[in-house]
Amino acid sequence: MCLNTGYPCNCLTDGNPCEPCRMTAKDRQTEETHLSNFNVAGAAGSTCEPDLSDSSDGVVKERGRNWGWMLSGIICVNILILGCALVSGTAFSSVNISMPDLQIFLIILLLLTTIWMIYYVVYTARKENAVVYKDGHAGPVWLRGGLVLFGILSIIMDIFKIAGYVGYLHCDSAVKVVFPVVQLVFIIVQTYFLWIHAKDCVQLHRNITRCGLMLTLSTNLVLWMTAVTEESLHHTELPEYPSNTTKDSGRKMYINRAGYGDDKCKCSHSSCSVFKEAYYYLYPFNIEYCLFASAMAYVLWKNVGRVIDDHSHHKIKFTLRGVFFGPLIGILLVVAGLATFIAYEMQIQQDDIDDEGKEEAVMIHFVMNIVIVTMMSLSSVIGLAVYKVDHREHVSDKNPTRSLDVGLLVGASLGQFVISYFTIVAMAATGAKGYLNRLNLTWAILMVIQLALQNFFIIEGLHREPFHEVQPVVTVVENPYVLQIGKELNCLEASKMESKLSPIPISHSLHNHADEHRPKLLWKRRVLKEVCVFLLLGNVILWIMPAFGARPQFDHDTETEFYQFNMWSVIVNVGLPFGIFYRMHSVASLFEVFQTS
Repeated sequence: MCLNTGYPCNCLTDGNPCEPCRMTAKDRQTEETHLSNFNVAGAAGSTCEPDLSDSSDGVVKERGRNWGWMLSGIICVNILILGCALVSGTAFSSVNISMPDLQIFLIILLLLTTIWMIYYVVYTARKENAVVYKDGHAGPVWLRGGLVLFGILSIIMDIFKIAGYVGYLHCDSAVKVVFPVVQLVFIIVQTYFLWIHAKDCVQLHRNITRCGLMLTLSTNLVLWMTAVTEESLHHTELPEYPSNTTKDSGRKMYINRAGYGDDKCKCSHSSCSVFKEAYYYLYPFNIEYCLFASAMAYVLWKNVGRVIDDHSHHKIKFTLRGVFFGPLIGILLVVAGLATFIAYEMQIQQDDIDDEGKEEAVMIHFVMNIVIVTMMSLSSVIGLAVYKVDHREHVSDKNPTRSLDVGLLVGASLGQFVISYFTIVAMAATGAKGYLNRLNLTWAILMVIQLALQNFFIIEGLHREPFHEVQPVVTVVENPYVLQIGKELNCLEASKMESKLSPIPISHSLHNHADEHRPKLLWKRRVLKEVCVFLLLGNVILWIMPAFGARPQFDHDTETEFYQFNMWSVIVNVGLPFGIFYRMHSVASLFEVFQTS
């Protein structure tokens, strides 16, 4: 066909368009494409009504979000640095910073954080469209349950502190009574706040919420630093006897000095000793509570302004169906570990214990720990081998909770890695002479292996898609509409037709017999669940022993003599709290891996 009617050519006879005709065709095609795009845009605008100011609004929102992140980060960093300076100052008697000075700072932080949480619960969360989306992965029930449990025990600890400090009001600062009262109120408000709003993705008052959550995070971290420093003071006190080793009796000196003042101030009632003992043994739960709350506050901070799919998270019910050997062996391991730990503590705390009895107690503790970490390492190897033949896909969506879990898992394990490697170097340099040194070296090497294998297993499990049981269903596909030639469909009719074309599941009678013919777990699923339960219980006993006072690093004096007391005490007192938190965090992560396996 000749397109250029004003120019004589032979297009009709030859069948090939000449250059002017080709150029004209190209111009027309470009014009038609432009017009069609314009029409489509106009049609879309008539139905979808796009706002031309979306791009500018997006830029403004992006700037506001960055500004809120920066401001909240500055608040967190300043509070943490100031808190670290005050906590470090109170740890040394030569620094003129008293415990009441630190507690006044903590009281101010606790009051500000409590006021903000009440403001959020009463005002922000109740505004229309404030919380449109919820993160199904954030704040799982076992994590919130652990927070409530540790919160209750922390409240009991504060009650004991109040009852104990009241006996010293006649000769000590009243701030020591006010602080546990304010902390008790703070724990109650924060536990309620995190239980109800842990999954929120806040869409209103974003900058205020970000700053409030960073204030909450930094307050809990300062409380954690204070508790860890106070709990570690009895190990950093230089002994008065000539040798440069320590005895566990320093724990009693810590309770009298760090907890309730010196010997010059006498308690006015006879129950002080009972409160002192209870106060000391409830410290680990308060430490874990602060870390749990910090982690949940961080996830909330990451979810501020986040838009997610409400149906992206599948609820999975907890059941031990088909799992037997993992819980059985794990419970036996916990019982054996508790028995040896109690025997070790009772024997090592005797005032008249000789060197032979002390070495026997430390040997029992070393042997039990070697057995535990060896069995846990073998279990992790079995779990990793199952993952090799498991064809579940890896999750690819962004998840702040999973990213935080992995980061905390790797970061917290560094504390135990540091202690183990320093022990390995000390044992290798001294030749590992004697059975205690050889046991200590074996324990340190196995601990490094166990930590690495368990981290691989947990991280791999957190990044796998959950198993889905496939039920037999019958699907019926309705006949599509028959399109007539020349009939135009608008957007609404097209969407209706698309929904009609989708398959519709229909309940089948097989569902009525689901309980009678429930399929058994696949062998891969069962092995993974057995491994998860066993590792979970193994981490529980490895948390209990150091959290409640086991300190073989000081009861066995090789590292103390090699590194000198001051250096070794710093290494242990910095690394051990992270190692204790690692075990508790591993329990929560393994529970989640168990749920998805």
